Amino acid sequence: MAPGYRVNANPKNILFVGRDKSRQIAAQIKKDQRIQRTKEVIERAKSGYAHAVRDPLFLIWLALYWAEGDKNMQERVTFTSSDKKMILFMMEWFREVYKVPEKKFRIALQIHTLFTNKNAEVCWSNITNIPINQFYKTYIKKTSLKQRRNKLYNGTCSIVVNSRELFRTIVGWKKVLLDHFVI
Repeated sequence: MAPGYRVNANPKNILFVGRDKSRQIAAQIKKDQRIQRTKEVIERAKSGYAHAVRDPLFLIWLALYWAEGDKNMQERVTFTSSDKKMILFMMEWFREVYKVPEKKFRIALQIHTLFTNKNAEVCWSNITNIPINQFYKTYIKKTSLKQRRNKLYNGTCSIVVNSRELFRTIVGWKKVLLDHFVI
């Protein structure tokens, strides 16, 4: 008798045990493939770092992303700032240097209730040159402030690029940077 089976085991239960085992095996194979692809992209990024670092803007971009980029490991690239020029700089980097397709860009806005501006989406659409239909729903945060201090404030803009490859490449570049400075 096979281990784990009772003499009066229902054939349907045996089938379910087999399905669960198959799912576990398939999930492990996918996980192993993802880990291998991640290693390959990171290694490619590391080998391309020497060439990329010749461009002084590269280090500025990487440092800005390190400071203001998304810190979670969801394998998407997110950069957040309320500074319009910084957003423009990052958009140019994504478009010109990394060649991110326009359809990959998404914009997420966060605005405090005191600063709610009906034209904020239009403003950020004009700055980023991303159509409003590629914006996530604007998040309105409650604030304890009583009066508006900055009349020109249009909230915080997050550039979101759903690209595992770009995310993994940035991880590789950051690793090389950290290793170089022994951090």
